[in-house]
Amino acid sequence: LQLVESGGGLVQPGDSLTLSCAGSGSPLENYAIGWYRQFPGKAREGLLCIQRFGGVVDYDDSVKDRFILSRDNAKNLAWLQINNLKTEDTAVYYCAAANACFDGHDYFYDYWGQGTQVTVSS
Repeated sequence: LQLVESGGGLVQPGDSLTLSCAGSGSPLENYAIGWYRQFPGKAREGLLCIQRFGGVVDYDDSVKDRFILSRDNAKNLAWLQINNLKTEDTAVYYCAAANACFDGHDYFYDYWGQGTQVTVSS
C-alpha cells in the first residue's frame, strides 16, 4: 500500500481545509486510516482514526470538534477536514494505514504517506 497526502497549504485563521489521502497498490478498505500531525522538532501526534467502514476513533479530544474524517473505499480515498483553523494547527499532517485504529500509538501503523504541510497565518 502506498499513501499520498495532498491539500495542504497556507491558509488564514478561521479558514477550513480538507486534506486528502490517496491509497494505491492495495484496497484502502482493508485498513483503518489514522491521521497524525508533527510540529517542528516534536514527535508525531495522533489526531483521529477512521475504521475500515467508517467509525471514528478520537486520539486527541482537543481536536475532535473541528476535525472531521471521512473515506470513500470505492475511490481509495480518505479525507481530513479541519474547520476553524488556528495558528497552532500549523504542522505537517500525515495519513497512515493499519489493521485497526488501536490506541493511537504510531507503531501500530505499517504504511505512511509523505506528509503535507499546513500553515495557518494571517
